[in-house]
This record gives sequence, structure tokens and C-alpha cells, in this order.
Amino acid sequence: MNNNKEMNPMIESETIELKKSTSELKEGVISIVSILNKHHKGKLYFGITNNGRVVGQQVTENTLREVSKAISEKIEPKIYPEVRKETIDGKDCVAVEFKGENTPYFAYGRAYMRVADEDRQISAKELENIILKKSAAKWDSIISDGIIDEIDEQELKEFVQKANQAGRIAFKYSNRKNVLEKLSLIKDGRLLNAAKLLFSKKEPIELQAAVFAGTDKTTFLDIKQFKGNIFQLLKISEAYIKEHINWKALLKERTRQEIPEIPIRAITEALVNSFCHRDYQAPESNKIAIYKDRIEIWNPGEFPDRYKPDDYIKQELPSILRNPMIANCLYLSADIEKWGSGLKRINMECKANNLPVKLRVLKYGFSIEFTRQNTGSSSSTLSEGLSEGLKSLLNIVISNPGIKAIKASELLVRPIKTIERQIKELKQKGLIERRGSKKTGGYWIVKQ
Repeated sequence: MNNNKEMNPMIESETIELKKSTSELKEGVISIVSILNKHHKGKLYFGITNNGRVVGQQVTENTLREVSKAISEKIEPKIYPEVRKETIDGKDCVAVEFKGENTPYFAYGRAYMRVADEDRQISAKELENIILKKSAAKWDSIISDGIIDEIDEQELKEFVQKANQAGRIAFKYSNRKNVLEKLSLIKDGRLLNAAKLLFSKKEPIELQAAVFAGTDKTTFLDIKQFKGNIFQLLKISEAYIKEHINWKALLKERTRQEIPEIPIRAITEALVNSFCHRDYQAPESNKIAIYKDRIEIWNPGEFPDRYKPDDYIKQELPSILRNPMIANCLYLSADIEKWGSGLKRINMECKANNLPVKLRVLKYGFSIEFTRQNTGSSSSTLSEGLSEGLKSLLNIVISNPGIKAIKASELLVRPIKTIERQIKELKQKGLIERRGSKKTGGYWIVKQ
């Protein structure tokens, strides 16, 4: 992004730091930390002297990467700044805009505090006070800019009903204000962050979901971006996975039971874990990636220090909550069964179904990965008596449920008219069917 600006002479302040060039990158990183520890947001410019004179500097993609890398590697906890090229008074500069509430922040292993336009190392006593203050207020308990009118009343009613049925709250629904007060989700007429994320009509959270043709991200068959509150996205994400996994039919006398390749209970637990424990200050979205051989559910946010996922499976450990108010509401609605038991329950469900599952702590987040099973129709039995052309198309549909004709044409490198003719033949033989609308639908194996 290249912004052209003409500016009045800029001066350094408690929230603005100026550096002549990226040769002062280390000092700039320290300034970011010192500003965050006092004001939680600020700006840093390279290419402007500390007296406000714009001198500019060479700014390439590599320059922006180096700045981003230094910030990523040298600041703890992680922050997610916007690093961009700006043309100021006709000269190229680097602008860094940053924010963060997860104090104290450290640069190169030390904590700093902004005093006027200088960065001063924090004393042990000051650091202790910051930590004590932080422990008293989590991000989800901070007052947001939301108001009661933006609360989705129907969603709140459904929540109260579920919590009543679970026997975890005794009061009935009356009105939005009363319910939010009883849940301690409102203060001075303003929504806490937790209330906004759980119940807002203004779609505060984004979810990215995609289905890929193979075992990597080279070719995607479907990609969606959903927005909503936590309860809405829990429903949407579970429905999306159910739609794109394989199911087998178990026939018993006159009954037919549909069995998914991955236990739905395990999927639900993984999704709740993802939305409950994510870092909502990070700009990244929750992600669902459905590959040919696995399903990954990812959220931004570091795993608790000193622990590994296996510790929560093998031991009875207390849950370390990044978002305790959100977690409490998910517990009241019985979306969380018991504190600290989610990963253990996922492991038990998968183990009972002989399904491998991986719990992966990544650099910028946490991922739960389910190995897919071939529970759908077998290509060897379905393709008997078919031509090679029909067999290959049938295999593509088996491997990629919901595939569109145009995507099958691309994967098989076959003219679209040929694909459409072969689809017609497979439909006539009762092997595949079309589901969904003309615009968004695709082809699926007919369950035998």
C-alpha cells in the first residue's frame, strides 16, 4: 500500500516515534514496546528525523519484510502491526501502525515504558504493577464501544433457553438489559467485549473456510468467508464441515443411520475450543481447511506457557482461560461441558472411532487436525463396468464431494462439454446427484 501525503512537520510524542532510517530498526522496535506498555497503540515512521524533517529512504518489499520480521521475532507477546510504504512530502517512508492490550510487552527480552518522547526501561516494581493490573482484567472483560441495541435478541433468548435446559442458570429471559446484567456482560450501559463477540448483530468475527482438491492448497474447490458472532459462527462452521465430509449409510432392518467419517462430537468440541481460546486482538480469522486427507481447525493465539496439548489429555489440569467471560457463557449454554476437558474429549472421541487426531502448537496459533477416513462409497465397486473416462470422473466426485462441473473439467483437463455429457451418464446410472442451487451447488456420490 502506497499512500501519498503532504504533512505538517511531525513531532515525536508519547505515541509517535520518528527514525531517520531502518538502520535504527532495533531502536524502533524498542519504541513500539514502550508505547504499547503505556498507551496500547501508536505509530512509528522510518525516513523522518526526530525533529520532524522528512528525509525519506529506499523502501522495497524486502524493506517492509525486514521491519515486519524484526517486530515479529523481537517483541513478546506477539503483535500484528500494519507495515506499509508511505510517500510523505514526495519522499518514501516506512509507516508502522500498531496496537495491543496484552501488556507487558518486551523487546529483546526487556520491558520499556514511554516517558514524553523517550523510551525508559521498566523497573522491577513497575513491571510487577503492570502484571498485577493485567491479572485483574482480561481483554474480554474490558468495556467495548458496543451498546445494548446491537445485541441479537433472538440469539440471547436461545442462549438463555439452552442454559435453562442445562440447569446452569435459574432465571428466565426478560429483556436484553436484564439478562446481560445478570451475566455481568454490561457496565455503565456499554457492552463488554465478551457480550459483543457472543451476541452482537454487527458481525464482529470473521471465519474463513475452504475445501481443497488435494492435500495442499494448490487447488481449491470451495472458499467462503463468514461473519457473525460466536454462537452464529459455531452453527455455520459445524454445518459447513458436515456438508463437506463423507458419510456412510448403515442399514438395520427398516432404519437407515448416517455415520460421518469424523465424529460430530469431536468436531463440535474442536470448534468451541477454537472460538473460546482464540486471541481476539489478533487480526487473523479462525480458519477451517478441508483437504482430501484431513481437516484442520485453526485459531490465532498462543498455547498456555509451560504446557503441551498432551498434558491436558493425560492429566487433570486447570483450564487457563484467555477469555474467561466468553468461556463462562459457553459453559452456561453447555457448549463447554467441563473446564479443561475439551482436548481430552476430542481425543477420546477420536480414539473410540480409531481416528488419528493431531493437536499442533504453531508459531502464531493452535490447530486441531483430523485425519479423514474413506467412509464414503468405494470407487472400485461403484465403477465396475464403466469406461475409463467415466471412472476417472467418478473418482474425482468421490474424492471431492460437492465438486462443480467446471472444476472437474480443470482437474481432468477435459472439455467442459465432455464433462457435462459424462455427468449426465453418471446421473442416469444413479451413481451421482446434484445438490444445491444452480449457482452454488455441485455433484455428490449417491449414497448406496
